[in-house]
Amino acid sequence: MSPEQFKQCIEECLRCMEECNHCYDACLSDEHVAMMKDCIRLNRECADICTFAVQVVSRNSLLAEEICQLCTIICGTCGNECTKHSDHEHCKRCAEACFACAEACRKMSG
Repeated sequence: MSPEQFKQCIEECLRCMEECNHCYDACLSDEHVAMMKDCIRLNRECADICTFAVQVVSRNSLLAEEICQLCTIICGTCGNECTKHSDHEHCKRCAEACFACAEACRKMSG
């Protein structure tokens, strides 16, 4: 992997983590919070895997490719769920960040 791929992966994971945390918080405040439960769960899981992926990639772990594969799956799943709620600006931004992160992680995992 090139240094640029490492940098891009880390930056996209951090952005995704931030957007997922923001979306998580905004969804909890939604008047229809029960309808947002899958989005909320996936936001948490996605933020957590992105945080872990940053740690793994930044220390050049032997398992970085496998963690990035998992991050690709979780980010894609979270992005798809947020797309269902694209009438909410926070979900729209979150989906965009998730898909960009999934692409950066896909490049890291070969």
